[in-house]
Amino acid sequence: MSSYRQPGVVLRDHRFSVPLDHANPSGERIELYGREAVAASKADADLPWLLYLEGGPGFGARRFIGKQAWLGRALEEFRVLHLDQRGTGFSTPLNRQTLPALGGPRQQADHLALFRSDNIVRDCEAIRPQLTGGAPWTVLGQSFGGFCAVRYLSTAPEGLRTVLITGGLPSLDAGPDDIYRAAYPRIERKVAAHYARYPQDVERARRIVDHIAEHRPVLPNGYRLTPEGFQSLGILLGTGDGTHLLHQLLDNAFVRTAAGYELSDAFQEKVAAELSFAGHPLYALVHEAIYAQDDHPTAWSAERVRAEFPRFDAERALAGDTPLLFTGETIHPWHFTSDPSLRPLRETAELLAARTDWPALYDRSRLATNEVPVAAAVYHDDMYVDTGHALETARAVRGLRTWVTDEYEHDGVRVSGPRVLDRLLGLARGEI
Repeated sequence: MSSYRQPGVVLRDHRFSVPLDHANPSGERIELYGREAVAASKADADLPWLLYLEGGPGFGARRFIGKQAWLGRALEEFRVLHLDQRGTGFSTPLNRQTLPALGGPRQQADHLALFRSDNIVRDCEAIRPQLTGGAPWTVLGQSFGGFCAVRYLSTAPEGLRTVLITGGLPSLDAGPDDIYRAAYPRIERKVAAHYARYPQDVERARRIVDHIAEHRPVLPNGYRLTPEGFQSLGILLGTGDGTHLLHQLLDNAFVRTAAGYELSDAFQEKVAAELSFAGHPLYALVHEAIYAQDDHPTAWSAERVRAEFPRFDAERALAGDTPLLFTGETIHPWHFTSDPSLRPLRETAELLAARTDWPALYDRSRLATNEVPVAAAVYHDDMYVDTGHALETARAVRGLRTWVTDEYEHDGVRVSGPRVLDRLLGLARGEI
């Protein structure tokens, strides 16, 4: 196996073959990619493994350079595997280019139904013996990666030495509608905080969305920008620097031309980059499915529930004098007509939204008797994961210790350097 180096780190690429459907191990197989990282000074040492599960769904594991973020702390004692979960990153990809090879929309939807946390955990258990020799490993789950970690505790705790969760304690039984009814008020609070910090953005946002409503521009990548699409830039507000990034995006959005004011090329390029799902289409395709656990269809839950919160209606905001509300981590049918990377998958998405055979993901009785050390960072008023739901789940997992903080937003483990990971390790080991 080849290895390569970055400052202070030795890296190795791993590729694994696993069943697409673990209930049919002799059937179709897919490939998983994982990047191993170990401190250069310990490259030949016998170290315990830490498995990192990225947030999402639909994102490959973050590629750090050297010992960035939490990785430096982890490499003090672990050999780390950054796993690209099935369908993401360098693992067998799923997108508008590859999905048609599987057949029509029905075949594509059936395939995608196998890309939730239950099968991600089965993948982890399939590859663990190949790396650890059968020893349990520590799992660090960020956001959706934490959802996977709770599933892991529910079904295969024997594979776990310790579990560390950052911004990713899921509700054990809330359905998609419950998730979004809790989400929209949180999003509104984040928008209010943004406007309090940058009051000039109230008028800027109204002016931009008024222009979009009238002209319906097509961005350089083919994205058909609508008021709702513009509002979805509010997803930035869930990270530590997101409010500043959104402000910079809105600043100087227009350029004066011979034909009058138009959205500048620079603005359009930046918006296209923020809104495109080309690099992570699975996020849009299975996002609501990660919350489904019964025979009820998700049925475009975020879109339906949004109607219960009319303050998010852009047309209503423009007709009155209220600030335009941005939205957040929600997926809607219009994503599959606006985004060129999703348009060919619209029928597939509709079939997934209508699906009614979603198995339960979590086992309350097993979690109640948990013996694996677990520690979780819960970010106060996290825009992406409801704090109330997270704390309810924390109480349901025997022995789980929480660190509730408003010092960080959802990306705390990434922006805090070693601090969040170090704190969770201390909690899990009873050192704090």
